[in-house]
Amino acid sequence: MNLAVVVLAAGHGTRIKSGMPEVLHPLAGRPMVQFVLEAVLALQPVQTAVVVGHGADSVRTALGEHLTYVYHQEQRDTGHAVQQADEVLAGRAKTVLVLYGDTPLIREATLRTMVDYHETEGATVTLLTFRPEGLAGHGRIVRERSTGQVQAIVEDIEPSPERTLGEVSSGILCFRDDWLWPNLDRLDPGSNGAAQLTGLVALACEQKELVTALAVADPLEVLGVDQRSTLAQAEAEMRRRINTRWMQDGVTIIHPEMTYIEVDVEIGIDTVVWPNTYLQGQTRIGRNCTLGPGSIIRDSRIGNGCRIELSVVEQAVMEDESNVGPFGHLRKGAHLGPGAHMGNFGEVKNSYLGPGVKMGHFSYLGDATVGAEANIGAGTVTCNYDGENKHPTVIGEEAFVGSGSMLVAPVTIGRGAKLGAGSVVTHDVPPDSVAYGVPARTKPQPDLEEPEGD
Repeated sequence: MNLAVVVLAAGHGTRIKSGMPEVLHPLAGRPMVQFVLEAVLALQPVQTAVVVGHGADSVRTALGEHLTYVYHQEQRDTGHAVQQADEVLAGRAKTVLVLYGDTPLIREATLRTMVDYHETEGATVTLLTFRPEGLAGHGRIVRERSTGQVQAIVEDIEPSPERTLGEVSSGILCFRDDWLWPNLDRLDPGSNGAAQLTGLVALACEQKELVTALAVADPLEVLGVDQRSTLAQAEAEMRRRINTRWMQDGVTIIHPEMTYIEVDVEIGIDTVVWPNTYLQGQTRIGRNCTLGPGSIIRDSRIGNGCRIELSVVEQAVMEDESNVGPFGHLRKGAHLGPGAHMGNFGEVKNSYLGPGVKMGHFSYLGDATVGAEANIGAGTVTCNYDGENKHPTVIGEEAFVGSGSMLVAPVTIGRGAKLGAGSVVTHDVPPDSVAYGVPARTKPQPDLEEPEGD
């Protein structure tokens, strides 16, 4: 396969009614044009040119500087847009593939089949076609009545007395390189005054060049996302593909239609995902986890055997056998050690809970480090912010913090120390001591091995 590629990503996307470029609208966690590029780059083209225009800087920032960009300043029509890639692509490969950045469902296998077919047939132009439910809004394929040979693509607004069989153009085309570039200058504007790329089909036929057409098996692959309704349609199909793949790979999804997994997420086998669960960003899930129902996990690392129920976990780490919820919130920087538990209506931010820590309900830990096997009673709050700065709290191993305690940072609770319920701790508490009161004061621990005297 000797291939160069043009990806058209310069349009305003006026029908989608948005301030951002159409091709950057997110789909399953990525800008939609990234799916197009992923399919294209899998073909290993010798050169790929991305034609940008509206929001060009935003597109370049989103996609990175490793790609070749050409700028379509006038943004007149598709023929003129492809022409901008002449200097970087002409003569670089035998075949030129042209497709749009708003067709995110296109598969690499379909493009490979199309290019192989084009080169095997020795065609000058090859069209990827499909059969929609209705012809409105599509460029119709016109064939010669006796031979069925492709003669032209007629835009929806133009009359077409010739034979059309419900077959329309997807807008994805292959060209012979040495024919494409000189003929772009010969395109005539249609009735709408635009020299569309599809006009090259009629031009090739006039020159007695071979024009072929290949029908795509699944019309959804060539769905153009040009408004919010088609964006939702593409999202549903992408979600179906993602969920199907994970179920094939050993993940149980109780209700696939109500489970939302973005494309960059990874999940271990034997994990169970319950409905209304959202796995987003660069999330990594281990084996044998139970996720949901009703949970959001974003850009987080979850170990093996974890449970997350009716909770939000974002930019956090949960090690093996730890659990959260129901109604818990792990915020950025939260880290639960092995076997740690955070109960219902708890919140942790930028804190580490060591192995086996139990954090009761209605508690908040911020900027805290909690040692192994410590117990955090219900309603405990680290008062980490003084209005200007945030301060740390350290709770030692096997410490016991009574319900309703306020830990005014910076403060350290020593190993094995015990805090009475309702304590307001403003000073460090030594190891193996007892403190309680408002403000909390350290009290001597009674010696339980010797009876008190008379």
